[in-house]
Amino acid sequence: MTTIITLARHGRTPWHEGNRYTGSSDIGIDDVGRAQAGALAAHVKDDPPDALYASDLLRARQTAAAVAEVTGLDVRVDPRLRELDFGDAEGRTLAELRATDPDIAAAFERDPVAHHLPGGEHPEAAADRAEQALREIAARHPDQHVLVVCHNTLMRLAVCRLVGIPLRSYRTVLRGPDPTATTRLAFPAAEGAAMLVHYNQAPR
Repeated sequence: MTTIITLARHGRTPWHEGNRYTGSSDIGIDDVGRAQAGALAAHVKDDPPDALYASDLLRARQTAAAVAEVTGLDVRVDPRLRELDFGDAEGRTLAELRATDPDIAAAFERDPVAHHLPGGEHPEAAADRAEQALREIAARHPDQHVLVVCHNTLMRLAVCRLVGIPLRSYRTVLRGPDPTATTRLAFPAAEGAAMLVHYNQAPR
């Protein structure tokens, strides 16, 4: 039996302007984000998932709430699905980091795992918790479809870990998913690599 897990990024927040690192900062979605959440809900309404999970951060819970409203599903909140804490970069853009801390920015761009952002969570640790959460969800819902609302960098790290892409390549191999775009993974019954079904697909 195979479990299908569809990862959806949350809707837009005010910090998307300029692509500010939001991380663990608990920022809600804006008016555009609410419209995006509505589009995601409309997309899944006719073929709803069997279960709905979300990060504990407000922007993910707000996005998942729109899906819950049209499907009648309860939102199961799991803090392991939250975004990385970006430490000193929270609320800043990469351009601002380059201007004030060029050596830190350059090292991060060369290898964002070995030289992750100062004061932030190590990407290996984030990949560990994301993998654990998603594998537990897959085991809990055999032969079902689960929608998980989470975050940009966490999604990329999870995909890399689960399909065998080196984590240090998450910024260069996978573009950041668009707000409420979906990424689908198929989990076989046995432990092992998941299959990437699609990546960064906009709700229709």
